[in-house]
Parts: sequence; C-alpha cells; structure tokens
Amino acid sequence: MNSKERVLKALKLEQPDIVPYGEYAIDFDTVEKILGHETYLRAKAKSKIAFWEGRRNEVVQSWKEDIVELYTKLDCVDIVNLAAEASGLVPPADYQPDPPKKIADNTWQDSEGRIYKYSHVTNDITMIYDPKKWQREYILADFMVEPKVEKPDESIFEVIDYIIAKLGSQKFIIGPAGNEVGMVLLGGMDRGLIEFVENPEVVKAAGQQLVIVGNIEDRYYIRKGIDAVMWGQDFAYNSGPMVSPKMFEELVLPNCKARVKHVKENFNLPVIKHACGNNWLLMDFFVDIGYDCYQSIQASAGMDIKKLKEKYGKKICLWGGYSYENLVSGTKEDIKKDIEYAVRNAARDGGFILGSSHSVGVGVQYDLFMTVLEEVDRLRNCSL
Repeated sequence: MNSKERVLKALKLEQPDIVPYGEYAIDFDTVEKILGHETYLRAKAKSKIAFWEGRRNEVVQSWKEDIVELYTKLDCVDIVNLAAEASGLVPPADYQPDPPKKIADNTWQDSEGRIYKYSHVTNDITMIYDPKKWQREYILADFMVEPKVEKPDESIFEVIDYIIAKLGSQKFIIGPAGNEVGMVLLGGMDRGLIEFVENPEVVKAAGQQLVIVGNIEDRYYIRKGIDAVMWGQDFAYNSGPMVSPKMFEELVLPNCKARVKHVKENFNLPVIKHACGNNWLLMDFFVDIGYDCYQSIQASAGMDIKKLKEKYGKKICLWGGYSYENLVSGTKEDIKKDIEYAVRNAARDGGFILGSSHSVGVGVQYDLFMTVLEEVDRLRNCSL
C-alpha cells in the first residue's frame, strides 16, 4: 500500500498493511533542525511579520520548498496537512499590507483599533481585542438576509496547489474547506459564550446563515487533488465541553451535520475533526455528525485511547496516541510507552492513525521527536 491507500483504509475503519503515521503539524523549530536551515514554515509569528512587511513571496517560496523537502525526508510520514494554519492559505499575490503599529513589547494595534499580542508559548501573534465585535449588538435581523460570498483570489491557494502537484501522488493530502461553522462565537470567545446563553435564537440564525456561506466557499477552498478535509475548532476545555451537551445539540450539532453532509455529498471526501480537550460528552455527537476521524486525542485531558477504541472504534477512526506533553518535558521511555500503549490498544482491526495528542509544536525536544520516528521505523520497518 502507498500512503494514500493506507490512510484511506484506516479512515474506512479497515486494517491497513502497516500502522499509518502523521502529524497535525510540525512547527518551525523542529523543521529547521530536520532541514538544517531557517524556514518560515509553521513559524507563525515570523511569517505574519514578514507578510506585514510586504515579503509575501519570500514566505510563500519558503513554504513551498520546505514542505516538499520536509516530507520527502520524512518518508515514513503518510500525511501532509495543509489545513493547519501557517502551512496552506497565503495572502493574494497583489497583497498590499497595512501593518499594525507596535504599541508595547510584543503588542500591536491596527488602524481599526484591533490589538494583537505575541505569545512565547505558541510562537504566534493573535488578535486579543476587537472593539467592533465587542461593541456591536447582534440581532436576529442581521442573519435573515441572503449572504454574499465573493470568489477568493486564486493566488491564495498557491502553496496548496503546488504541494498537491509535487506530493499528491506520494502522500495523503489534507486540505481546507469552507467555514467549519461549529460553535458560532459572535464577538469572539468570551462574548460568544455569553450570546449562547442570552441570545440562543440569534446564535442559531447566525449558524444557519454561515452554513450557507460555508457551502458556497467549499467550491473554491476544496482543491482538486486533496484526499480529505479537516476542521479544527476546539469544542472543549481540559475539564469538559465549553457548553452543555444540551446546548451543543441545539446550537452546534445542526451546523456541523450540515457542513459534513455538504462536503461528503458534493466532494466525496472524508472529514477529519481536530478537537483538543476532554470531548467524552461530545463523542456520540461526533459520530452523529459524520466525522470520519477524531484527531488530537489528549490523554492529559482524560481522553484515554484504549477506552475510546473500546467504545467508538467501530464508529470513528482515531488519530493520536502519544502525548504532546511528553514531547516537551518527558523522556524517551515515556514516548515509547505512549506509542506501545496506543498501538497495542487501538491499532487492532484498523481505524487508527498514529500521531501526537496535538502536533509537534514549538518547544518539543528534538531528540524525543527522533525517538518517535525511530519507533515508527521499528513498528513499520520504513526508512527515515
């Protein structure tokens, strides 16, 4: 079997020839050690600043060349995920930046008053405040009008189309799709959760409108040659879901089911769900929604892969197995034990893809990631 056949077999809950292996993403610090040179690939803050400074083509060239080089070197990795941020969509070719102004250490403000801050933990620059979202009053009438969806500039898909052409015959390629429309958080996380409680009818109407938008966006964002799509909005904290199961069923489930149905009926592609946190109370919903695979199985949040396999192994593919936390602060023995436990308890009868509980993120110990590859090699007898 090649990588495509192997992963598809697992997604169909069948037994492939060997255990498929893939990561949600591999961040820049590990990439640079593997390639032996600097990169913009998954260097989220570095890439964002370069875009602000008008160096769009420099970033795009790095992403294109380095993705091909990375996954050619890592020939035992079956999956290339272009749906992960900072490895897929890019600004259009005629992008004219309007960079925000630095207002404090690691803090910027743009012309609309939005504030951005750098995080050393994620190596990313994210928006932490948007005055328009917080000041706006959301009413039912806002979401009763027909949405307008403009066709995006084709150049934003430059990296994705390039990687499909270069690696599509060798690797299982995951790509983006239109808007996921999971939890519709009007005004951002904090404000959005308040709206769930205070204005559920508005949240419901917003979701219905965004489903229409997402369905239209699919025709542009789902690229020819990809093998699956992935959506990655988190629905849970480490302690459990962000909203009650009843609220999830009423205000989130219909959106998710509609979007998955549209992708499957119109593009005949598997849908993979990346979801951090403790999702036990949502697992039946994940199956009902029609997700083919659940990725980011976070043992530190109580998601035990053995118990998941026992209860859901015949209903949804499981992608994970070793702890991201152990990659950061564990030992080689910890990694080996994680992988042995996952393979022993989840690989039988298929429906399993080996990977980390999130990604190979910033700050992992390089020698421990090499231990992962050595274990994959031992399990599969593939070359590194």
